[in-house]
Amino acid sequence: MEDGRWWAIDHRLLYQRNEDKESKREMKTMENGEIRQVGPASKVIPKMEVAFVRRKGEYGMWWPGAIYDGEAALEKYTEGLLEAGRDMNVEINLRPGPLYNMEEAKQWVDQCQARKPDGLLLILLDRHQHAWPTAAMAMESGIPTVIFSPVGTAFTTNTAGLSRRKNSIIYSTDSFEQAVYGMKMIKAHRKLRETRLIVLEGSERRRSTLPQIGMDIRYVPAKTFIDAYQAMPFTDEIKAIAADYLKKATRVYGSTEQDVLNGVKGYAVARSILEQEEGDAITMDCLGALGTSEVSLPCLAWSRMNDQRVPAACEADLQASATQALVQYLFDQPGFQQDPVPETLRGNLIGAHCTCPTKLNGFSAPSEPFYLSFHHGKRDAVPRTMWKVGQRITVTQFVFGKDEDQPKLIVSSGQVVDNVAVPPSGGCVVSVEVALDGVGDCLAYPGFHQLFLYGDHKRELLDYCKLFDIEPWIV
Repeated sequence: MEDGRWWAIDHRLLYQRNEDKESKREMKTMENGEIRQVGPASKVIPKMEVAFVRRKGEYGMWWPGAIYDGEAALEKYTEGLLEAGRDMNVEINLRPGPLYNMEEAKQWVDQCQARKPDGLLLILLDRHQHAWPTAAMAMESGIPTVIFSPVGTAFTTNTAGLSRRKNSIIYSTDSFEQAVYGMKMIKAHRKLRETRLIVLEGSERRRSTLPQIGMDIRYVPAKTFIDAYQAMPFTDEIKAIAADYLKKATRVYGSTEQDVLNGVKGYAVARSILEQEEGDAITMDCLGALGTSEVSLPCLAWSRMNDQRVPAACEADLQASATQALVQYLFDQPGFQQDPVPETLRGNLIGAHCTCPTKLNGFSAPSEPFYLSFHHGKRDAVPRTMWKVGQRITVTQFVFGKDEDQPKLIVSSGQVVDNVAVPPSGGCVVSVEVALDGVGDCLAYPGFHQLFLYGDHKRELLDYCKLFDIEPWIV
């Protein structure tokens, strides 16, 4: 491995970063005109307790039966577990041997409750005796719990009574990818709780939290952005990034080269503020603070930041900010925050906004094609990303009520049917029309600033809701 090694310490498998190489990588990243999270979310290492469970001796006639190679399964899933933990930078405390009886199972659960990890993963290699009672005990621990049950270790009679329990999820399949997704949900939720959101709004500096998910909110006067923008020169880096946008754009409509330079300067300003405030995500009262000024709106800046794994949301919207962070942490891809517009002829929904990421297929995948346009106010430069017609998509949004209320998550799925041309249509220049599954009344679609994202992630988001006691709002 390039940047670290696994060490076994008291059966704790820890991923140790090489700080020198990490620092060099970060310096190289900044030199390449990129951005990174620098707040608590960038440093947190989630912790998981993991155990296998089976009876001692041969399986015999009891499922999974003598035909099942339990030792090979133990080796295979251990390897997959450690690889996933390494890739995610999750601390795995793996019990050195399976839980062979209820006494060992109870002791393990008690130890887990004392250690207070971010989540549990219990891997069943048996269907009989203490296997499912152990699963039930783990699910009742008060710790988010993922149960992985390979084929041969569960009947529906085992799972029916447990399937609706809160703060837990059962994956009954031979595909270990579902267990890995369970780990990813646990990591994403912990990272979400540690995320520091910088809100450029108003004239006072203050702190707050989103109590429903624990996100740290740092309000910074909007004038901070304006002052930094006016003081920043057009550096060689800014000119190089602007030239790259002009080179990659399929065409330029309305906006000028100077507009692109101004937009990239806004990105450099936002990056410097994020670093100074040690933030992980950013949002701004952009129209209120900049709408009447000559300072470039952050449409291009937010597009670029979302392409580079830094959640960026418009209009100081805390719900959209939290949703963008969740989507990026769960699926390694950015979402498109949009204003929902009904289209009654076809019964569809149009998502419209003037900033959209280009890395819709994922951070490590090629960008979708885009052209450069001006904002709907006929100013600045906006990458107008072209969405693939026929692409399956998900719509989602956190909805927070009062502090003590259970958070909700809007979830829909559908597919892209058109990229609406603006002009001649009015509104925001990135306008994506989608046909949503089972949505009959587009005029009453709930929420505002929901995120569109590539892929049908409805089922995965519902699993996330169940694991962390979030009320799913299925539309």
